[in-house]
Amino acid sequence: MKKIFLYFLTISLFAFCKKQDADIIILNSNTYTVNNNFDKAEAFAIKDGKFIAVGTNDEIQKNYSSSNIIDAKNKTIVPGLIDAHCHFYGLGMQQQKVNLRGTKSYEEVLQKLVDFQKEKGANFITGRGWDQNDWKVKVFPTKEKLDQLFPTIPVAVRRVDGHALLVNEAALNYSGLSSTNFPQSVTGGEFHQKDGKLTGILIDAAMDFIKTPNSTKKEVVQGLLDAQKISFSYGLTTVDDAGLDKNVIELIDSLQQVGSLKMRVYAMVSADKQKQIDYYIKKGIYKTDRLNVRSFKVYGDGALGSRGAAMKKPYSDRENHFGALIYSPERYQEIAKQIAASEFQMNTHAIGDSANTWLLKTYKDVLKDAKNRRWRIEHAQIIAPEDFDKFDNIIPSVQPTHATSDMYWAEDRVGNKRIKGAYAYKNLLGKYGKIALGTDFPVEQVSPFLTFYAATFRKDIHNYPENGYQMENALTREETLKGMTVWAAYSNFEENEKGSIEVGKFADFVVLNQNIMEIDGDKIPETKVISTYVNGEKVY
Repeated sequence: MKKIFLYFLTISLFAFCKKQDADIIILNSNTYTVNNNFDKAEAFAIKDGKFIAVGTNDEIQKNYSSSNIIDAKNKTIVPGLIDAHCHFYGLGMQQQKVNLRGTKSYEEVLQKLVDFQKEKGANFITGRGWDQNDWKVKVFPTKEKLDQLFPTIPVAVRRVDGHALLVNEAALNYSGLSSTNFPQSVTGGEFHQKDGKLTGILIDAAMDFIKTPNSTKKEVVQGLLDAQKISFSYGLTTVDDAGLDKNVIELIDSLQQVGSLKMRVYAMVSADKQKQIDYYIKKGIYKTDRLNVRSFKVYGDGALGSRGAAMKKPYSDRENHFGALIYSPERYQEIAKQIAASEFQMNTHAIGDSANTWLLKTYKDVLKDAKNRRWRIEHAQIIAPEDFDKFDNIIPSVQPTHATSDMYWAEDRVGNKRIKGAYAYKNLLGKYGKIALGTDFPVEQVSPFLTFYAATFRKDIHNYPENGYQMENALTREETLKGMTVWAAYSNFEENEKGSIEVGKFADFVVLNQNIMEIDGDKIPETKVISTYVNGEKVY
């Protein structure tokens, strides 16, 4: 009897002491969990794509075993980074087109177009990235030289912000227009003219008149895979794609289902077509572990760089010019009411102070006192002093590198008084209590470390300005990391599944080559990703 008792006691103790199996164990790390207490940890364990334990080396080794134990060698680990506003699909498609980012003159743009055509032999040249504000002569280009170089091949290339388009005569003809035959006015846009003829520059809604060949499915798939590769290399594990059509969303879903696209995507449905709004509201929220379709992206106005942002008073550097809303005020009310009657979120691009005023008012009118709707203002770039308090129930979704890209000329656009309410991230954070951070790539560069640097030190990579740009609105490092992780997840209704390294959440995390929370500020842009994990799988 005694032997039987001892036998069962031994078995019980063995069972009690047996370590739990884990797929991966990470030891000796400098992990920022970004939990409620912003705790740090040495180690964690992963099973079936989720974190099952987070703690010290001793705690994890005592209770868990795995055939895959990784010594982090005291490297810094942060939760998988989330870009709360980008154009993932656009980045991918940009890889298939001419890249004009960083050009320092119109002549350089033309040369890149010539070189691209020699290499690709395209029947229609498209691309993006030029910015006249980076040129010595800071004026919009005209199409005369473009017509000379490409008399029969259509060319249509977007400004870096996507709100201005440069076209040649062949592209106008392809679209059924000409430099003397075009609409004389367009709501929410502008055809630039000189002596009654088109200069080749089209702003916002006017761009819709230009037709371009549709991309093939093969090109789109390759674009998505290219964008994924780039994004993983920067530690991004979730991207909020701000404005997708139904066919692209469905292709993303199919690629994720077969395992070729591992990136998590928070898809904002493009609301520029009423049929898309109707379709998804009728369909309802669509959610998988990697795809979340529960929001609509609406355009409120254009961009500051192309003077399309809707302002209350004229631009300081263009007499009697106010920019414009993309739609009529009544149309925004219609869209907002339809979305408010559903479970979907409304995320609206608003740059100018007039656009922000109108959209905030529209949100307040239709939401009434509804709680937890988490509607977002995307960019929230120039805010009138009286409008900051209206962010008490509206999430500000901002892109810090816009401040450091625009700071050289933004005050010229709006004057020294209005600029005080621009890029005011700390002020916005104080009103809502959270702020979602993104890049708006490919408008800006993909790197989240440039985002981190711009948010905290408010400088460009050349250490300008010496004391930072409008530093009263700089964020702390802790606030910035939260804005790129758990607060971004919250803005997507996903804070219970991602955004921090906690038990039960997806095992998305990033190993960095240096500690962005402690290194000298000027070293932050140099940060490199050692490895990126999604669902506990190493994807970079």
